[in-house]
Amino acid sequence: MNFGSGKTKFVEGFLSYFGLENEISSPTFTIVNEYKNNVSNIFHFDVYRLSDVSEFYEIGGDEYFNKGICLIEWGELIKDALPKNYIHLFFEKDIDDDNKRRILIEYT
Repeated sequence: MNFGSGKTKFVEGFLSYFGLENEISSPTFTIVNEYKNNVSNIFHFDVYRLSDVSEFYEIGGDEYFNKGICLIEWGELIKDALPKNYIHLFFEKDIDDDNKRRILIEYT
């Protein structure tokens, strides 16, 4: 995953499915933003600023996994804390067109 690859834009699109398209803000400094509607709780994490996985546990990050949908930017930094089964999305910029992204999907 890299900077400017479309992670937050993806979350914006994801939230729009739930009617929350006007709610998004990047959780870079807050670590997690919570969005609610009558279907599900959605938690948007940006763990880039955490120094290691222990900080994720200290903020109770793993407790969110059973409370709703968790979208985690830079999730590879806390891989040891992730649930056994999750979907990993890889975002890549298109080398020929800066406005296009490629998303690779891996199921664990």
